[in-house]
Amino acid sequence: MTKRFLSFVLLLSLVVAAFSAQAAAKPDDVLGIWKNGEGTGMIQIFKKGDKYYGRLVWLKVPNNPDGTPRTDVNNPEEANRKVGLKGLVNMRDFTFAGDNKWEDGKIYDPKNGSDYSCEMTLVDANTLEVRGFIGVSLFGRTDVWKRQVKK
Repeated sequence: MTKRFLSFVLLLSLVVAAFSAQAAAKPDDVLGIWKNGEGTGMIQIFKKGDKYYGRLVWLKVPNNPDGTPRTDVNNPEEANRKVGLKGLVNMRDFTFAGDNKWEDGKIYDPKNGSDYSCEMTLVDANTLEVRGFIGVSLFGRTDVWKRQVKK
């Protein structure tokens, strides 16, 4: 009986430790290079001051059919349509909110030239849920990103 009880206590301790380790994300745990869910791009999340940003650092299709680098052709501002997609800062102003969440950010989708409110949730060290939405988080879409250099 005592052996069973000790085994149970050990198992319970391991489960609690695993959950505690996951729940103890630090603000900079989101930094790194992430591949989007479609596998069409990689975004480097970086920090400037106390805010977090993301820039496109790799594209599956980096060039147009004529060989020229792809640009932000769907940008609503005509002057920005010639800006290259590679290096484009498409995520901005995120703050760490605790509980593995970064909130109050914006994400720009170059596919349609739209800007969305956004939040990120670190599911585990190598999985990031990125949710873009209009208005409230209920009306949006979540994409699952994978870290490119595993932790």
